Amino acid sequence: MSKEITSREQDYSQWYNDIIIKAGLADYSAVRGCMVIKPYGFALWENMRNQLDKRFKETGHQNAYFPLFIPKSFLSKEAAHVEGFAKECAVVTHYRLKNDPNGGGIIVDPEAKLEEELIIRPTSETIIWNTYKTWIQSYRDLPLLINQWANVVRWEMRTRLFLRTTEFLWQEGHTAHATSQEAIDETMKILDVYAEFAEEWMAMPVIKGVKSINERFAGAVDTYCIEALMQDGKALQSGTSHFLGQNFAKAFDVKFSDKENKLDYVWATSWGVSTRLIGALVMAHSDDDGLILPPKLAPIQVVIVPIFKGDEQKKLIDKKIIPLIEDFKALGVTVKYDDDDSRRPGWKFAEYEMKGVPVRIAIGARDLENNVAEVSRRDKKTKESVFLDGLAKTVLILLEDIQNNIYQKAKEYREAHITKANTWDEFGRLLDEKGGFISAHWDGTAETEEKIKELSKATIRCIPLNNTKEEGKCILTGKVSHERVLFARAY
Repeated sequence: MSKEITSREQDYSQWYNDIIIKAGLADYSAVRGCMVIKPYGFALWENMRNQLDKRFKETGHQNAYFPLFIPKSFLSKEAAHVEGFAKECAVVTHYRLKNDPNGGGIIVDPEAKLEEELIIRPTSETIIWNTYKTWIQSYRDLPLLINQWANVVRWEMRTRLFLRTTEFLWQEGHTAHATSQEAIDETMKILDVYAEFAEEWMAMPVIKGVKSINERFAGAVDTYCIEALMQDGKALQSGTSHFLGQNFAKAFDVKFSDKENKLDYVWATSWGVSTRLIGALVMAHSDDDGLILPPKLAPIQVVIVPIFKGDEQKKLIDKKIIPLIEDFKALGVTVKYDDDDSRRPGWKFAEYEMKGVPVRIAIGARDLENNVAEVSRRDKKTKESVFLDGLAKTVLILLEDIQNNIYQKAKEYREAHITKANTWDEFGRLLDEKGGFISAHWDGTAETEEKIKELSKATIRCIPLNNTKEEGKCILTGKVSHERVLFARAY
């Protein structure tokens, strides 16, 4: 197997694309801006989805499904929302094709024009809140805690596999509450779920924060986020949780009668993460030899490669390995026994290195005689001989160590790339020479934020939730500032 990929130092963008393709995560599609998620990539997404879904249900949420199509009139009901998504909407105008009578092939039937055009969902707030109007009448119907796993379409002009595609998979939660505080508590609860998942399962350290006005979700009162740092020093927004206030309830007239029988609009949240997390996983951990996957999410945690000559050696190895596989399964470890003799062991080693399988076990006839196996770990590229007796338990401990090591390495990189800047010149130099998060003062105005973005291509990633007050001067205008915010160039 040829595993050559462009190095990160040579071309980080091409390195990323090479890994996605050669590790078998995804492929390009005939539809511009869309991707085909291959089985290995989808298995990774399923592992993410299953863990997140478990956490949503543990916090009282239920799954449902809403239509892909949204009447165009629905979007116009919330002004900020439609303004935020108008440029990304794909619109369905007709419902039938026909043969061109002039011999021009298949054409849209002009007589099959829809009475009202339909938007392919870029997000589902409008269609869901139109439905909630019929579901909510009383405080007894609240809170309403709904999540859906779905696909959405946002007509992106510049796309990149997993990070930004025209169609992508995600989950979107939409909840309704009797009070503002309950909705805010829900927003923060989900933010914590996302941060815990990112750090404990993806081994990816994140910063929890609130977005500035310019970066806020269209139609939200406040947007909270988790921000991660990739190995090229760029930030990646990895999850968002929005406090929507009563904006959508008022737009769709969703009211409830409280315990005193008074009518009021409900309070709302929405929140989501997407297949962008796979891109984050690749860029946060991988190296110039391919993927490095955290064991908790890896589709294959352990691969066993037998090395043999002839059927007799193979039978002896099988006799030892098959019970060992059962030991792994009993411990909840996903294991693959690759005894396909049409491919050489060296080819297999390269393949599983590229795919980021955390642990590889090789065993041959001489190893059997010594009652050992060669155990290699993907993250450090080290290997050692380990006794076969109790091997499954030994590897289980090793998987935990790999998970922790990957996280610590990413955290150390992130911490080394959070830098304070006190002047505009220092800000620009750090962005160009070091990258990462730049902690700097900002005067709090949307105009200054936009000007900084225009001049530096850096945006305010978030105002950290654990921020401390600090008097200072805005790096651009010199006006008074009461706290630092985190800037970065981002995907």
